Amino acid sequence: MDGETMDARTLMRDLGARARAASAVLATATPEAKRAAIEAAADAVAARETDILAANARDLATADARGLSGAMRDRLLLTPERLRGVAEALRAIAAQDDPVGQVIDAWERPSGLRIRRVRTPLGVIGVIYESRPNVTADAGALCLKAGNAVILRGGSESAQSSAALHGALCAGLRAAGLPEDAIQLVPTTDRAAVGAMLADMAEFIDVIVPRGGKSLVARVQAEARVPVFAHLEGVCHVYLDAAADPAKARAIALNAKIRRTGICGAAECLLIDRAALETGRRALGDLLDAGVEVRGDAECRALDPRVVSAAADDYGREFLDRIIAARVVDGVGGAIAHIRRHGSSHTESIVTEDDRAAARFFAELDSAILMRNASTQFADGGEFGMGAEIGIATGKMHARGPVGAVQLTTFKYLVEADCALRP
Repeated sequence: MDGETMDARTLMRDLGARARAASAVLATATPEAKRAAIEAAADAVAARETDILAANARDLATADARGLSGAMRDRLLLTPERLRGVAEALRAIAAQDDPVGQVIDAWERPSGLRIRRVRTPLGVIGVIYESRPNVTADAGALCLKAGNAVILRGGSESAQSSAALHGALCAGLRAAGLPEDAIQLVPTTDRAAVGAMLADMAEFIDVIVPRGGKSLVARVQAEARVPVFAHLEGVCHVYLDAAADPAKARAIALNAKIRRTGICGAAECLLIDRAALETGRRALGDLLDAGVEVRGDAECRALDPRVVSAAADDYGREFLDRIIAARVVDGVGGAIAHIRRHGSSHTESIVTEDDRAAARFFAELDSAILMRNASTQFADGGEFGMGAEIGIATGKMHARGPVGAVQLTTFKYLVEADCALRP
């Protein structure tokens, strides 16, 4: 093993040992202490706005020099408004009920056993993410709320922004008398640190959460020696059904694509029922008028000559830009078949006034989030009332969909009796 890798391994194991020790303290921390820490962190974000924005400006300058794409730059960008949103998300997390110790279920057995299933922290969570510095605040606060210590490894492109936000989180921990090791930020951009985090930290880290592109998630899933909450790419679909209200269809299709193109809940494919071609034509026109490049099949190109020909791999692709794929399908069955083949199990929306069509869409698709008459841009923990999210889990184990504080807990059984003996 070379010296650089050895240094990364030593660094990561030190972070892991400190996180494990902090997790023991957090497991019994009071709800009031955790709430106070997160509220103080929100105050620190507000008070340090100038410094955080200056750090972000340095990251942006580096990103521009590297030729970062417009969509990735948007993910990286912090503005005063976005920073206020970070602080508001922290306060929303602080205000939530503490999940630790909540009784999920309780029952008694004829043997005299009184059994409770209660929420308990996972322990230590590792979060590996790219570009978006707000993940530093969201993930740190959510893990803390659920009684977990966390090791955060952000991308090199957001290193200074993440460090500035991490400083605010640490200020909150100090103010509440909680260990600063509860929220640690990996202090190096050395890729060997990620390798050590995935393959050599099983005794310290209980769960890994990757949040980034397809290659990052694939690497984490291949190399991790602990469970993974996979946040896969967001190949989200909007389907305009024959029974769609035309005005709703146009508004939803446009919002789902252009509100923010660089987030995982942005629509990447528009499916149009062959029985709703006029509605589809108008929706395509709205997107094109808004500067979106539409890549469609022959039927979509016939609806509007500005639509360009779609390549085979445009279906199932996460553009994260002002580009959308489009296709005409045969009813809800055709939409379901397309999504099953090309979707990423993230978020799909049907626009329809037909209850039966919506019921079939919900029953036959198994994406983490299914919507009716709503923009896919609502695929967000904050919009779900979770304050924020650590990611959208697209797997099928434990946490699925927006991962908030509750999803960052597991459970244990507490069993009481009065000298119960098994015959």
